[in-house]
Amino acid sequence: MTRSILWRVRFLLVAAACAGSLGAAAVCRAQVPGNSDTPGEMQDLNRRSAMQQIAKDQNEENQAYEDFRKVSSEDVDKKIKAGQSFLGKYPRSSYAEQVEVVLTNAYYAKQDWPDFYESADKALALKPNDVDVLVTVGWVIPHVYNPQDPNAGKLLEKAETYEKEAIPVIAAMPKPEGMNNSQFSDFKVQKANEAHSALGLIYFRRGDYANSVTELQQATQNTLNPDQTDLFVLATSLESLKRSAEAAQTYDRCGQMDGPLQQPCKQGEAKAKQQSAQAK
Repeated sequence: MTRSILWRVRFLLVAAACAGSLGAAAVCRAQVPGNSDTPGEMQDLNRRSAMQQIAKDQNEENQAYEDFRKVSSEDVDKKIKAGQSFLGKYPRSSYAEQVEVVLTNAYYAKQDWPDFYESADKALALKPNDVDVLVTVGWVIPHVYNPQDPNAGKLLEKAETYEKEAIPVIAAMPKPEGMNNSQFSDFKVQKANEAHSALGLIYFRRGDYANSVTELQQATQNTLNPDQTDLFVLATSLESLKRSAEAAQTYDRCGQMDGPLQQPCKQGEAKAKQQSAQAK
């Protein structure tokens, strides 16, 4: 027989054997001309399969994050549950830091301070220079300060560190897309004021009235709507430094604002004016 005839006979014999034996499928593919799977072809097949699985998993993760985002932040408990569920399923997700930030805000709304601090720590572990988290945690600590807490001193130190880290980051941060120059400038001023506000209260808690005045003056002088608490603490610090005239002016500014400290500010103004008059 010629070589071509021998080749055809071999092909038919192999095909017949394969047709009668499902278990020999892999062997048959290697023997039937045109059906051989080389190592390179198998690697390509495995690679494509792996890429398809990765794409599928990523799509599922993206959808899960979108589902989390769609939960209203006003429904705090539902938002927390959705965030915890997402992180439980995708603990190493690229969205993890964003979810932790949302949880931090949710716990803040509930005034659940242990979980608030825990989520904030997790968020900062993923993104150490997150300005919103640094400023918020540093602001909360001196406002919920309990001198009887054995960790009170360490918490104030933590708050001070956070705010001092945040201030240069705020100054150097690039303008986000979708925000015009005016909006960006207002945002930076607001965040910087919050940081100085927190530092002012931290120093006040320590009885460091001189530094408290310095920080609170920065927090209140560049805004038309200063925080009433900042003005009250600033006036009290000025009074403690025997700067009665300045204290009276600050108490007056505080007393002109509606809020829970309006009456104490008016009383403080009268007292500071009397002290200023006696000092002359």
